[in-house]
Amino acid sequence: MTKPLGLASLLLFTSALVAPSVVRAQTAPSTPEPSAPTPDPATAAGAPQDQATTVPQDPAAAAPQDQAADVQEEVPDISAPGANDIVVVGRHVNVTRDTAQVVSVLSTADIARTGDGNIAGALGRVTGLSVVGNGYVYVRGLGDRYSLALLNGSPLPSPEPLKRVVPLDIFPTNVVSSSLVQKSYSVNYPGEFGGGVINLTTNSLPKEAFLTASGGIGANTVTTGHFGYVYAGGGHDWTGFDDGTRNYAPALAAFFASGDRISSGNVDTQVIAGQLVNGNNSLVQRQKNIGPNWSATLSGGASAEDVAGGTLGVIATLGYSNKWTTRDTTQQTSLTPDLSQLESSFERVSTDNRIVVNGLLGLGLELGDSKIRWTNLYVRDTLKRARLSLGQRGGTNTDFLQQDTAWYERQLIDTQLVAELKLSPEWSIDLRGGYANSKREAPDEFAYEYVRTNAAADPYGNYFLNRLNNGNGGDATVSYSYLNENLWSAGADLTFRPIQGLSLSAGYAFLNQGRFSSRRDFQFTAPSDFPGGVAMLRPDLLLGTAIIDYFNINLIETNEGAPAFNAKLLNHAGYGRVNYQITPELSLDAGVRYETAKETVTPARVFSTPGSSTAVTNLDNDYWLPAATLTWQFQPEMQLRINASKTIARPQFRELVFQFYFDPETNRQYRGNPFLQDSKLFNAEARYEWYFAPDQRFAVAGFYKRIDNPIETFISGSDFVTSFANAPKADLYGAEAEVQKKFPMSEWLDAGFFADRSVIVIANYTYTHSKLKVSANDPVSVFGSSSTLATDFFRDGSPLTGQSDHLVNLQLGVEERAKLSQQTLILSYASKRVTSRGLANQNQPDVYEYPGINLDFVVRQGISVMGQQFDLKAEARNITNRKYKETQSNGTNTVIYNRYSNGTTFNLSISATF
Repeated sequence: MTKPLGLASLLLFTSALVAPSVVRAQTAPSTPEPSAPTPDPATAAGAPQDQATTVPQDPAAAAPQDQAADVQEEVPDISAPGANDIVVVGRHVNVTRDTAQVVSVLSTADIARTGDGNIAGALGRVTGLSVVGNGYVYVRGLGDRYSLALLNGSPLPSPEPLKRVVPLDIFPTNVVSSSLVQKSYSVNYPGEFGGGVINLTTNSLPKEAFLTASGGIGANTVTTGHFGYVYAGGGHDWTGFDDGTRNYAPALAAFFASGDRISSGNVDTQVIAGQLVNGNNSLVQRQKNIGPNWSATLSGGASAEDVAGGTLGVIATLGYSNKWTTRDTTQQTSLTPDLSQLESSFERVSTDNRIVVNGLLGLGLELGDSKIRWTNLYVRDTLKRARLSLGQRGGTNTDFLQQDTAWYERQLIDTQLVAELKLSPEWSIDLRGGYANSKREAPDEFAYEYVRTNAAADPYGNYFLNRLNNGNGGDATVSYSYLNENLWSAGADLTFRPIQGLSLSAGYAFLNQGRFSSRRDFQFTAPSDFPGGVAMLRPDLLLGTAIIDYFNINLIETNEGAPAFNAKLLNHAGYGRVNYQITPELSLDAGVRYETAKETVTPARVFSTPGSSTAVTNLDNDYWLPAATLTWQFQPEMQLRINASKTIARPQFRELVFQFYFDPETNRQYRGNPFLQDSKLFNAEARYEWYFAPDQRFAVAGFYKRIDNPIETFISGSDFVTSFANAPKADLYGAEAEVQKKFPMSEWLDAGFFADRSVIVIANYTYTHSKLKVSANDPVSVFGSSSTLATDFFRDGSPLTGQSDHLVNLQLGVEERAKLSQQTLILSYASKRVTSRGLANQNQPDVYEYPGINLDFVVRQGISVMGQQFDLKAEARNITNRKYKETQSNGTNTVIYNRYSNGTTFNLSISATF
């Protein structure tokens, strides 16, 4: 095993990224004007201090000196397109209140309070948000396709072949300064806006030099110290980087380069097959004790004045985490309409080793009121999996033993350059450009199936055999998938403030996104006289070179039709926006965005003789997307917002590709539909907000969305393949409420432990109801299907996929003002949600997930050892041992699609800043 990668070598992988604009507060004047209106970021940005828009005096303005820390809490660093610096004079800054749109903001302090290790977990605490699967954030019950993720205001490519949106659990919280969730649309954001936009802002320039080191260790009650399954793999696997063990075998590489088809009969597949399988990639072993989870992070920064006439700063972060997860999963399927007979029932035990390596390097130059920033981000997320499964099919007594080994590499490199230029008190311009590359490689996905007939007439009936005969008496397959995506983006936002209270903005945005995705699937086949005694051998011996040569074992490629695709999205957009303070109490933010986009998916040329696939997509659409928000501040601390807008949702690349994809997380097989069309949305919302004290508020809102051509999943065939189609229409409506309140404990008992502490209560609830609208003669377009009726795929009144009717989040915490001391109890609840449609032609019920209640406890405590301050953090996650459960039930019979125990996780970490 080689030494771990050092800081210098990892930073070489870093390409770059930036934070456009920073939200800050300026010093308040001595005599605030109590009747002035609340400014919008675009309105107030850049105004000189003697002309800055003033606002009502905050109730905390006269707070006693011992509460100064609460009043002067630092404003989150937020970077977003078309939103310049918020300049607020005369009161405590609250971004949620002072921004024209409906937003929720997680600051560095908020993220630290929840203690989550990645940003997806932290976002799960935000009102109306839920996290599904591997880091996909749903806003108000809408699927991940309706959630737009940006990094510092620029788009990101996804390293997942099934998604166009990036899974947010690949972003460790140590590289994120803040996260803004905007739920009402404004035209400075891309038109692909359904539930909301999630804008992550990476760490900015340091105010002073620092060096922070941290480390942590953790254990899970189901995984740590218990048995699991592993395989050798390569010698560097613990770093998240393959050492070359998984490189294409020479014969396989030559075959890929040749462009030949195995079906042509001109390929010597025995030579290829003989080089693929060995003990390192195919021999699953039982490990008695799975080790603990651990992580380490190193961050530093410094700044220097009088450099090129301004201040130059640098910030860098390097992080590593290693986590183990073992799941004992029950998975079943049924083909019968009443679910009375199981088609399959398996118990699957898998062990995942997930390694995340991340690096951030940022450079910034501040020249007076102007800023130029260059930021680089690198994230590599690797999963090593070993799994054994045992089960039955078709209601027989025959046992099937499956073994799987896999290695999944996800990598994101991103670079952005941003210039925020204050040309004059009236004019400002933001320029930004970015490049991002994402890759996903899954070499050597091996799957083996052995069969035990348990038949008395079978001489091998008591033994597991793999006869390599296409699943009838055993099977062996291997897959090689690769994804590479490049995304170029640029934009410019110009703001003009002719008079106080009026801001005029215009902007242009460009996006060029290209993806290449391939998956090559192979199956080992043996002749009909393959002896049973040899078929009992374990995989690395069964498919060793000697056996392959002697018994004439060959390979076939099971997907020669369209093994690779090219996809491209070219988008131009322009917008105009006005923000006008009509009266001291009434303000309007309105604008319109024009977008034109071409989205194409075509089979890529893989073989010398071209294929005949007609699975082609060519979407060429343009839209006018208006949006307006009216804010009425009818009391100094109270306001009402009303918002309406039109937006769109384009089909994701992978949803368009007519190619099989296996998701190992859910054990489901997917295939795209090239006939998908854009979805169109109308959005409306009304919201009441009461900011009764600094960092304390109450809000309640109602919202409605109408979706034309929503993209939904359906299941077809005896192999339960999940695909996608445009349902005719869908409606979604609901309400949400949130409260954040601080109670000084000194009001109860002003002594000892209670004297300088406060109780923090943060609670939110979201109710969402959705239903598909499907009539008898509504059409649908599904590639390869003879049916054109929507009723054959969707049921009228069914909820949207992934939508929970009820979401609840509650944080109860105790914090000390004078020093770091926080104890937080975190409860979350999500009601059941559809994850898959039942077989429509069998009139089966849908498959539901039951997220239920999750309870966490996080403690952060500052201590001093020999004059050095340390931050200790202890976490207990899923204290009630909530289980993951997906079932399909008609009230009488129940099929368990997925069920396993997550266990309770305990983590302990320590950090110090020098």
